[in-house]
Amino acid sequence: MTDLAPTQTAEAKQYQLKRAKKAALAAFLGGALEYYDFFIYATAASLVFSKIFFPAGDPTVALIASFATFGVAYVARPFGAVVFGHLGDKIGRKNTLVLTLVLMGSATFLIGVLPDFNAAGYWAPALLVLLRLMQGLSAGAETAGASALSTEEAPEGRRGFFASFAMSGISAGIVLASLAFLPVAAMSEADRLAWGWRIPFWLSLLVLVVAYLVRRSLEEPEVFEEKHDHGELVKLPFAKMFKTHPAQFFQVALMSFETVTNTFMQSFGLAYAVSVGVPASTMLWVSILGNVIAMFSQPLLARLSDRFGRRPVFIAGVLGSGLMIFVYFSVISTGNIPMIFLASTVITAGTYSMSNAIYPAWFSELFNVKVRYSGMAIGLQVGILCAGFTPLLGTALVGADKANWGPAAWIVAASSLLAVAGAYWARETHKTPLRQLGNPVR
Repeated sequence: MTDLAPTQTAEAKQYQLKRAKKAALAAFLGGALEYYDFFIYATAASLVFSKIFFPAGDPTVALIASFATFGVAYVARPFGAVVFGHLGDKIGRKNTLVLTLVLMGSATFLIGVLPDFNAAGYWAPALLVLLRLMQGLSAGAETAGASALSTEEAPEGRRGFFASFAMSGISAGIVLASLAFLPVAAMSEADRLAWGWRIPFWLSLLVLVVAYLVRRSLEEPEVFEEKHDHGELVKLPFAKMFKTHPAQFFQVALMSFETVTNTFMQSFGLAYAVSVGVPASTMLWVSILGNVIAMFSQPLLARLSDRFGRRPVFIAGVLGSGLMIFVYFSVISTGNIPMIFLASTVITAGTYSMSNAIYPAWFSELFNVKVRYSGMAIGLQVGILCAGFTPLLGTALVGADKANWGPAAWIVAASSLLAVAGAYWARETHKTPLRQLGNPVR
């Protein structure tokens, strides 16, 4: 008997580690699909949609309209957070994440078969908005669900590391989206506008199949199953969350403004660079380099937060991004390609990764298991909703004067300060045992 117990303990630890790795892989693949789909739309909105889905006229007005369709998904995201957050806290993380995956993949493929304005008139942008709303509903719950599941499956002391793979998946998705658009950007404009832009949307089916197969094989986290089996789940998780975790909700809402940096760079940054003469293909390679490195830097930075705490690493990253964004737009305005690569990579794989890699675990840890999916999903959407319209705001403020990049940088800097305020307010959770996280929920 004395020899048996240690063996059982070792086997239990090995089993937990296996589950944690599987959850991290599922989060990675799900994030890759969701943000491949989401950012091929951002790229197409920057380079193509203003020319094919809207009537001919002022190109700046058309670009603003194109970014508006980009932004409507962010309006839908809070609704997706409520609906799928409720399901995630009621029927489980796994089944809900399968639903979000299929919804995103279907909407993305259908965008690739839409008729343009010349063929369908105003039905074309109307259908584009509808499918974009479907993408938004899915994205509103994907990151929160994957983060909650990965956090709940992770071994003690390594929650930050395992949860960060959802963010590495997002970086992989952005890389795939950029790679998919490289041959499209190299086409003649006539071919690109006629059919070339559709190919990246059709290719999303390949990623969908792989991610679906992995996600279907997951199990529910034990900490959730315990509450489910004992009938301890609440009827309306999102309503209960606002009652029991109001401070945590507002903390996450403020910290979620850290997402403005990446969204703004991937959409407005691309469009601005092209407008001052930097080739679109160059900016796509800039994005690829930064996100390839970020795929590996984010788990390492998240591991630092497991050792030294969530707050100091998160704040250092947010402040760094708020300062570096001025360097980023300055070098773009001068057309200095090597410095564009350097500035963008420092942000994407460095400062932004410091905050981005940590929030999946930290935001999840602020909530009790009974309301965790809803709390993180809904709180996260506040900053993300604002982020979705920052490209439109940046385009309107900068206007035709391409030397006037200051307002664009200040949008990111101000968002960073809001995130810092939330981080100072939130509790430190990296050493708190899993079953003691969040406020009591009865």
